[in-house]
Amino acid sequence: MERRLTKPVVTVMVIVVLLGAAIFYGAYHLLKRTQPFALGEHCMIKTSDGTLDLDIEQAQMAATIAAVAARRKLPERALQIAYVTAIQESKLANLPYGDRDSVGVFQQRPSQGWGTAEQLQDPVYAARKFFAALEKVKHYRTLPLHEAAQAVQRSADGSAYAEHEYNAKILSAAFAGRVPQAVHCWYPPSDKPVEPQTETARKQLVRALGTDDAPKRGWLVAAWYVTHAQKYGLRQVRFEGVTWTAASGHDGWRKTTKPVATVQVA
Repeated sequence: MERRLTKPVVTVMVIVVLLGAAIFYGAYHLLKRTQPFALGEHCMIKTSDGTLDLDIEQAQMAATIAAVAARRKLPERALQIAYVTAIQESKLANLPYGDRDSVGVFQQRPSQGWGTAEQLQDPVYAARKFFAALEKVKHYRTLPLHEAAQAVQRSADGSAYAEHEYNAKILSAAFAGRVPQAVHCWYPPSDKPVEPQTETARKQLVRALGTDDAPKRGWLVAAWYVTHAQKYGLRQVRFEGVTWTAASGHDGWRKTTKPVATVQVA
């Protein structure tokens, strides 16, 4: 004999299903709110123009390209051109491969005279070569970003660079140091105690920037240290009355009681 569910039973079943869905939805969003960055290693880039989420390698690359641009005393527009190129060519990754013999963040080709494959996988060298070529482009400061990028790269489809202009402007404002506190990163703590390699980090920064942290480059320097903190075991970065710490990197920059005029790391 076929048994039919009564109306009260159906009602109870519907309520149970709805309650279960509500509990799952609430628990999911509560977890997101209490542990928004619990998984993975990321950097958040935030300016008045928008917010970007990068992985740490991408953020390190963006910071290094900005340091090289600052060393050459280039305008922020040059940095934007570099970013639209790097995003399109490699998604800001230091690739050991590419189309034909292309390698590195800008996918430069050894066979075209950019340098050896080993040199082009050095982000500082690659950025220097890119900017040297860009400076030879007439009126690059006033050309549309994608046209200036294409003049350097001479790719098959130069229009593709235009798709990344919005993101490039966010990155340039943050990593050039024009917007304070625009970059913060977070990552799981190391299983083993790591001794901070502050002097090694400083030397690598100076290699890209060409000088120590001049005040006018303060936030550029701070962003570089934050993005490289995991690599060099840095625990905190301090500047202008705020501090970023690796232990609570997802919280961003916090106010401190002792403002400092130059970037300090530990």
